[in-house]
Amino acid sequence: MAAQLLLPRPNPFTKSASAKLFFTGDDSTLKKRKSKHPTRFSNGFSLRANAALRSNHSSSVEIPSQWYNIVADLSVKPPPPLHPKTFEPIKPEDLAHLFPNEIIKQEATLERYIDIPEEVLEIYKLWRPTPLIRAKRLEKLLQTPARIYFKYEGGSPAGSHKPNSAVPQAYYNAKEGVKNLVTETGAGQWGSSLAFASSLFGLNCEVWQVANSYHQKPYRRLMMQTWGAKVHPSPSDLTEAGRRILQVDPSSPGSLGIAISEAVEVAARNEDTKYCLGSVLNHVLLHQTVIGEECIKQMEAFGETPDVIIGCTGGGSNFAGLSFPYIREKLKGKINPVIRAVEPSACPSLTKGVYAYDFGDTAGLTPLMKMHTLGHDFIPDPIHSGGLRYHGMAPLISHVYEQGFMEAISIPQTECFQGAIQFARTEGIIPAPEPTHAIAATIREALRCKETGEAKVILMAMCGHGHFDLTSYDKYLRGELIDLSFSEERIRESLSKVPHVV
Repeated sequence: MAAQLLLPRPNPFTKSASAKLFFTGDDSTLKKRKSKHPTRFSNGFSLRANAALRSNHSSSVEIPSQWYNIVADLSVKPPPPLHPKTFEPIKPEDLAHLFPNEIIKQEATLERYIDIPEEVLEIYKLWRPTPLIRAKRLEKLLQTPARIYFKYEGGSPAGSHKPNSAVPQAYYNAKEGVKNLVTETGAGQWGSSLAFASSLFGLNCEVWQVANSYHQKPYRRLMMQTWGAKVHPSPSDLTEAGRRILQVDPSSPGSLGIAISEAVEVAARNEDTKYCLGSVLNHVLLHQTVIGEECIKQMEAFGETPDVIIGCTGGGSNFAGLSFPYIREKLKGKINPVIRAVEPSACPSLTKGVYAYDFGDTAGLTPLMKMHTLGHDFIPDPIHSGGLRYHGMAPLISHVYEQGFMEAISIPQTECFQGAIQFARTEGIIPAPEPTHAIAATIREALRCKETGEAKVILMAMCGHGHFDLTSYDKYLRGELIDLSFSEERIRESLSKVPHVV
């Protein structure tokens, strides 16, 4: 009988966290040996993910020591954010009431690489490096010659990629003496990640969760509360922004834009409080590049180069985290993969929006950002991918898209859940609703390879598990899940309110 692996949970603040001991062998002859990246069972990795981590040589990959800033390698720099009153480029002091100084610096930096603080790296070791897994069973089901790989971020404490940015944001705030953090969340992945990070640094955390997801996903709310956060459905009667929405529509399902307005309003009126954002802004995308940096080395260990890279997009953090380091290699002329963003048909900012300056929130409290937008007061239909229900796309992704370094498609949610079921029944992982869009697009590509006979290498971003999204699967399995599409008339009305910036 194989021995049970028993490990104390590593202390993220001790230098020796990566040199823990574990045991191998049978019950009668336990042997000690050291591991640079030990297998851990207390932080959310599944047995299968750990096995894949070892068999796919991921354990030999170091956690990156630097974040990558794609702006440094773009010959055409992205347009700057503008002050909403003067239409002049934002100055650092304009953001000081919302963010700590180091985050403001990272938002505007032109440096190619930013060192990851040692304290953050020690916490990353709780779940990083994350596994790169070849989906052989899915390949077999589809009878495709394509080779499908997915980079799985579901082993973090919060079950998604979001702690990659939540931890450094909490760290920089704590370092500057901030006591309270406020934020928004859609499906709850970002809110739970910031609640987790705040608990590590002794910070208070308050979260406005989109009302539709607040009621759809009660266990995400409980997860946040377990880590000590206060959670409110958005829109709420606690802010002026929320009250205005409720006056117009008392049963509003909410949106990420509304939730951002509420959190920003609270941060702006309290000196001891700062705001944290889980996607969209440059510093968030910067933090997420640990995903792609790891993945490049892991793919090299396989002797593979991706032909197609696919990820879901809402605000864009997961997609940027995987794709930006690959775009760097593409700009160097080393590789030339197709890089494809996938968004929900009910909220298609890249494929149906306009590229214009717009507010990042519904109430118009944020700076104006040049991005693909459906209009800042556009409220998407209540699809089950709550993390993708955002009216705009990250300005940096929008700029990269405009420069022609990537492409975008949209897929309806029933096709996405169909792909999710195929993935779960072959690969064993139940995906969150958000990455089901990447799965559906990957299946489309793999089936095209079946028709053409091409043995393409497909790399997919699998940004989180769906253990707290089973009500969505229940609806799909009961045949009650329907496709929700956007209204051209609603988008025209929303776009008519986008600020006119000359």
